[in-house]
Amino acid sequence: QVQLVESGGGLVQAGASLRLSCAASGRTFSSYTMGWFRQAPGKEREFVAAINWSASSTVYADSVKGRFTISRDNAKNTVYLQMNSLKPEDTAVYFCAANKGPLMTLARAYEYWGRGTQVTVSS
Repeated sequence: QVQLVESGGGLVQAGASLRLSCAASGRTFSSYTMGWFRQAPGKEREFVAAINWSASSTVYADSVKGRFTISRDNAKNTVYLQMNSLKPEDTAVYFCAANKGPLMTLARAYEYWGRGTQVTVSS
């Protein structure tokens, strides 16, 4: 089992940057595909980015491509989401998730979820 705890959210102005972290418990973190999702008020949870166990492959939603970067440090059991050039439409609760299978963009493919961290971008 994997427990996930997100941190790094906050209130920033448009154009600013934030780095989210997701700390995972368990000795098998390095075997999991990790993903970031977000959910804005009144909207469904949407895929943001994912990274495979070795960090050799990543995938991004079109809306964040070129602005966000996902990375991981298996020695620290942590996955990161560097968010640059933030826009008001990036405002959401951001969740990290773990999946034992391959790189996936569907939320239902992920077995373990954190509680989320709020990101608010003002215009």
